[in-house]
Amino acid sequence: MVDEVLIQRLCSDIQANVQLLRDAKDITWEVYGRDPRSRRFVERTLHILVEACIDIAHHIISDQGFEEPGSYGEAFRILAAHGILPSEEAGIYERMARFRNLLVHYYERIDDAVVYGVFRNHLHDFERYVGHILNYLQKQSNGA
Repeated sequence: MVDEVLIQRLCSDIQANVQLLRDAKDITWEVYGRDPRSRRFVERTLHILVEACIDIAHHIISDQGFEEPGSYGEAFRILAAHGILPSEEAGIYERMARFRNLLVHYYERIDDAVVYGVFRNHLHDFERYVGHILNYLQKQSNGA
């Protein structure tokens, strides 16, 4: 049985962090490039968002007894294979996992344009993910 309270809390955390990034309208490309504090805020908040998505995937996989993923990206493919995420969107979430790995493991080689692009152009991916997860929880509650 999926721990709905935990998953809902993680979804709420994602929504709150997406809103923090959306509210950071003062972080323009120029500010991002010259202000280390703004850059760290964006990078760390995006990192937290991706980690929450991965945590949700791993909790569902574990609680449902699905096959164990060999990577963070594969966790999203497993959710898609079980109808929790649309299969046509699995690649989006796999790219999130790769993005997380860049933030965590290749910090000195982070491409600022890529990070800023995710910050300004891909927050909806996190919102869509939450929508899919909440839809899944609703179906579980209804016995589907």
